[in-house]
Formats: sequence, C-alpha cells, structure tokens
Amino acid sequence: MTSSQGITLQNASVTLGGKVILSGLSLTLSEHRIGIIGRNGSGKTTLLRLLAGLIPPTTGSVTIDGLNPTDRKAILPRLGILFQNPDHQILFPTVAEELGFGLRQQGQTEAQAQRAVTTLLAAENRSHWAKALTHTLSQGQRHYLCLLSILLMQPATILLDEPFAGLDLPTQTRLARRLSAVPQRLITITHDPATVSACDRVLWLDQGGIRADGPPDTVLPAFTAEMARIGEHDADTDLAD
Repeated sequence: MTSSQGITLQNASVTLGGKVILSGLSLTLSEHRIGIIGRNGSGKTTLLRLLAGLIPPTTGSVTIDGLNPTDRKAILPRLGILFQNPDHQILFPTVAEELGFGLRQQGQTEAQAQRAVTTLLAAENRSHWAKALTHTLSQGQRHYLCLLSILLMQPATILLDEPFAGLDLPTQTRLARRLSAVPQRLITITHDPATVSACDRVLWLDQGGIRADGPPDTVLPAFTAEMARIGEHDADTDLAD
C-alpha cells in the first residue's frame, strides 16, 4: 500500500449552475478515520466528488498526496471510492472480471490479476463467487464486491459514501467489521452520527462550509442537537416559489 500524506484542500470552492455549493474550504485530511457529516443539501455529495477528483474546484486547489486528483493513473494506488449505490460502480458481468479490472488498470497482466482475484476470494471464503453473475448478487453482496475491488488495488485512502445506506442490520454489521479491520485511511461521508462515532476526527458540513471540526464527542452532540432543533419545526410546509 502506498504511503500517504492525505488530502489537502486550499481555499477550494465549487460553483455549479451559478450556485455556490462549497465555499473556501481549507483542510488537511490525514487522520486514520475521518467522518464528514451533514444534513441533506449541505454539500456532502459535491465534497465527495471534489475529494475524489471527479470534479475540479471552481477556485482553489485539491491535492491527494501532493498530486492533482485529475491524474487518474497516478491516483489509482492512492484513492478508492465506495459509492452508496453499487450499481453505479459495477461494470462487468462476472465477479472475477469486476475484481480484476482495477488491477489491469494498474498495469498488472491478465494472469497476475487472475491470481490476485483467486487469492482474495479464497481468503474471503468466497471462491464460489468467481463465476457468479454480478446482477444475481444481493445489494449487500454487490456492495461488498465493490469494497473487495477497491481493497485489491490497495489504495492508501478510501472514500465511503453513506456506506450502510439501504443495507439490512446483519449486512451492516459484517461490513462495519470488515471496514474496521482495513489499514487504509477511511473518510466516511454520511448524515448518520452513529456511522462516524468511532472516528478520530469529524467535520460537520453545513451550507457548503465547515461548521465544526474536532473529535466526535465534541462535534456529534452539537450536530445532533441542531438536527433535533430543526426537526421540531415544519420547515418544509411552504410551497416553493
């Protein structure tokens, strides 16, 4: 696994369709476990895309281990992304093909990739998955397949987009156990405080800016109290103009 300095944003802003979504973010994300929390509409999805290099900042800069994230080849061993919906990520008809794709992108031969896939599936007690059609897997299994694809490429940092959304409780438990054991830096983006309660650092994103940044036992009670306050009011009863 490549050593990692982390992700650095310097006065990074994003404007989409004439609307400012993120404004003046200056951060260094280097801790082992980082949570980014915010209500819907706070800019979390845009921030995920910015950190991943899927969109450029309108102003300012973003670097991953000192590199421009738009250099996809250089970033492959440094950053992986686990999207909320596995169907937005899976490209190939069989599990073995899906797992091998990222390794071939990194320059491994077909034979090398096949060996790595076989070894991983055996270690995961899932050798029988190799020839399985990806569309026949359950949502939880497809989600886990996407995680395995990322882990095979051994990136230094993994971005997690609402990693437990839509999963039943046993699947959430298995995924949480697997994620807790990985050596990579994990940056989890979510609206659920419980998901990031064990992180080293939590950032509260609100209206495109950082409202709080610190340990979870400081940030999460303030976030939860504010969400409860907002929930006490029927803020969405008026029709939009």
